[in-house]
Amino acid sequence: YADKSFDFITKTPPASFFLKKFAKITKGSSATKKDAVVGTVTMADCEEIARIKMQDLNANDIESAAKIIAGTAESMGIEVIKN
Repeated sequence: YADKSFDFITKTPPASFFLKKFAKITKGSSATKKDAVVGTVTMADCEEIARIKMQDLNANDIESAAKIIAGTAESMGIEVIKN
């Protein structure tokens, strides 16, 4: 701002942090397009992560937020088990 003050907004950790925690892995797959599955999470886990990250996601409800988290999981090589 003009008076040299500023706002500092803290966000929640990235979705990958929570996905690694729920899948009990240390890192994602380096070859996700080659069917290299390194861990699994359930859709219920994705919904729980979505509830934590809801304020940072561009989603209107928990179901769509969970789909965003599931897409992140698949891009990391984590298999999402549908309930």
